[in-house]
Amino acid sequence: MKLTPTGIPGCFEIAPDASEDARGAFVKIFHAPSFSERGLETEFPEEYYSRSKKGVLRGLHFQTPPHGHAKLVLCLFGAVFDAVVDLRQGSPAYGQFFTLELSAAKRNMLYVPKGLAHGFYVPSGEALMLYKTSTVHAPAHDAGIRWDSAGIPWPGSKPLVSARDAAFAPLAEFKSPFAFPPGAS
Repeated sequence: MKLTPTGIPGCFEIAPDASEDARGAFVKIFHAPSFSERGLETEFPEEYYSRSKKGVLRGLHFQTPPHGHAKLVLCLFGAVFDAVVDLRQGSPAYGQFFTLELSAAKRNMLYVPKGLAHGFYVPSGEALMLYKTSTVHAPAHDAGIRWDSAGIPWPGSKPLVSARDAAFAPLAEFKSPFAFPPGAS
């Protein structure tokens, strides 16, 4: 399992171990020792998946403290333009974003630490995303920033966005409850 830093502290693109033969493929999507040796979360008490059609944009989502969570996200079918925004006060990357393509063909994943907003756009016909989260969903702490407020160059000009996501405050008006962990890099 190869973890590559993204330029946002604590956020990694992950290339999982995989084997393939005439029968198909076998992919290891999680290995606790690889995560713990880098100080990343290793407990994921909840998992979700979402199925989205072409042109759908979901995000930018997070949970606020004390229920903030790290996420491990991967695309099991299709492809997505994935994005994160650093919302941690004191972070050298505060307000900055990182984007990449997650796809079933690439088999890559993204580790999103606490304090980052996450979202994605579906350029392919359909995408199936899996999320592993380090805390249980807490509806009162479910939040987000508006998808078009962080400078992310989304591929679609008129994405299909939920009313909830469209109503989030823009990044410039967001009062972050997240702090960059002391000593983190």
